[in-house]
Amino acid sequence: MKKIFFLILTAGFFQLVDVKAQSSAQIAEPRLGIGFDVGLPMGDFGDFANYGTGGSLLYQHPVSKSLNITGNVGYIRFNGKETIGTLKYRQSFIPIKVGARYFITENIYGTAEVGSSIATANGSGVSFIYTPGLGVEIPVSRTGSLDIGARYEGWTKNTGTLSFIGLRAGYNF
Repeated sequence: MKKIFFLILTAGFFQLVDVKAQSSAQIAEPRLGIGFDVGLPMGDFGDFANYGTGGSLLYQHPVSKSLNITGNVGYIRFNGKETIGTLKYRQSFIPIKVGARYFITENIYGTAEVGSSIATANGSGVSFIYTPGLGVEIPVSRTGSLDIGARYEGWTKNTGTLSFIGLRAGYNF
């Protein structure tokens, strides 16, 4: 029920921003953005992790009026439930992704990225990342914009898939 409510709230927010936006968020030149990320684990990952927090750097390079190629690197730490006795799950990752951002309207975009997630713990290995998402860029100055997005993120390796809903709030320069 929480997930359905969240999706309805997010969709309503995107429609409101699209109606209220008064200038174009489409990028005419390369941009760099910095953001705060939150991860809400799903499925089996949610059995031992409660949430994740971190940050990311996002580079966008325009290739047409509505399409940008992206590069994204970040850091996220998941914290969780007690696993053995009083030990709690804590694991950090460095996700590195490339992809595309397509502006559906002036301010609303769809995005898709692929890449690798590197676990910081010794012996934890590397996972393949796939990430579809939606977001909105809200212009706040001639050269800057707020960037708010939601995504599904799956990390796959031979031991299975970890998945979560990712939320990002950032500022693009």
